[in-house]
Amino acid sequence: MPRGPETRYARAEDGSQIAYQVIGDGPLDLVYLSGSLSHVDVRWESPLNARFLERLATFSRLVTFDRRGVGASDRLPNNTVPTWEEWAEDLRVVLDVVDSKTAVPLAVGDGGAMAITFATMHPERVSALVLFNVLGNFGGESDGELSEELVDLVAGAQEELWGTQDWVKILTPSLADDPVHSVWLMKYMRATGTPKAIAAQTRATWGTDVSFVVPLIRVPTLVLHRTDYAGAGIDSARQLTERIPNGRFVEVPGGDVAPQTEHAEMILDTIEEFVTGDRPSARGDRYLTTILFTDIVESTRLADTLGDRAWRERLDVHDEIVRGELSRFRGREVKTTGDGFLATFDGPGRAIQCSRAIRDNARQMDIQVRIGLHTGEVEARGEDIGGIAVHIGARIAAVAKPGEILVSRTVTDLVAGSGIAFEDRGDHELKGVPDSWRLFAATT
Repeated sequence: MPRGPETRYARAEDGSQIAYQVIGDGPLDLVYLSGSLSHVDVRWESPLNARFLERLATFSRLVTFDRRGVGASDRLPNNTVPTWEEWAEDLRVVLDVVDSKTAVPLAVGDGGAMAITFATMHPERVSALVLFNVLGNFGGESDGELSEELVDLVAGAQEELWGTQDWVKILTPSLADDPVHSVWLMKYMRATGTPKAIAAQTRATWGTDVSFVVPLIRVPTLVLHRTDYAGAGIDSARQLTERIPNGRFVEVPGGDVAPQTEHAEMILDTIEEFVTGDRPSARGDRYLTTILFTDIVESTRLADTLGDRAWRERLDVHDEIVRGELSRFRGREVKTTGDGFLATFDGPGRAIQCSRAIRDNARQMDIQVRIGLHTGEVEARGEDIGGIAVHIGARIAAVAKPGEILVSRTVTDLVAGSGIAFEDRGDHELKGVPDSWRLFAATT
């Protein structure tokens, strides 16, 4: 059953009903603004979303709501669209209902302009601001990316693809091959609004010039932006941060729109430290382990070539084989990553042996995999794991070549004398990970 707090309604001045929820009782109020992609009830059906929101609620009183026109709130007549000032009033109405004097808006995507507008209209009610992958015309040199032609192109594509697997690939490319996630996200999109309604909001809001209010932000502002996010380039986020008097910029690895997927723990840690002033305390046990990431090379091309049904059957066989090898070499499956696996081992030698078996079995199915291994300290988070070591393992897998088992120096040091041979692949800069890392390929 989906988990989540009770949904209630606040009433705007025009009589519109705004659906909202409150969870947690932390020392500060944090308001999650997910913009046009929002449904306060359906988002809890995704374990990724539920874990993300529950973690936010560990250090805040979390308020989440659907702005007018989307989700469980009143829809807009004839697909009309409010101004940013009017949408910002939705936030004020909700804060009044929950008796919040000051809050920290956490805005994602096209919720950014709404949060910025509110912060400048009601500075006395905002203590800080967090912006993640925000979209809009904020006055930077790169805002030409949001030309009228591009906005029309995106809106036209939404009218055709909203609520389909094709739009899943745009919103969460890292999980596009995860069938459970895809089914949920397609439902979530349809629950948010119809294709025509969402396209109307895109046309009306993406190109709206709010650049004149950006320099008026008077609160500490954290701008987080994914390195490979296709919706807005990393340069536009840096330029936005430079125009905010007290702005801080953090680059986050990945290309997904929302923060709940790739490197979610790193994002949560950064937000918690920013809004509370304290480094997050350890959550759960910490232990040393060898982390294995696998990834099928060119899985999207294979799926297109084989067709959905044949690809699904082949992927099922692949998953069964990987789980069999994990069991044989005493590995623990942590989770699937769409077309790959995250697993842990109590010894790097068995991790390498298991990696070879997975790679060789995949080749017999005409599938190429890349594998990354790293030994480091992780944090137990229920059935999941977190910590910088997990990020390092993921980035090592990302730079591995097809058919390659790429490992960190810590792995080679721990198996010294075992007879396992390695080829030096030189130093690498891993996205989102400090320092340079010497990597090695395990040879047959």
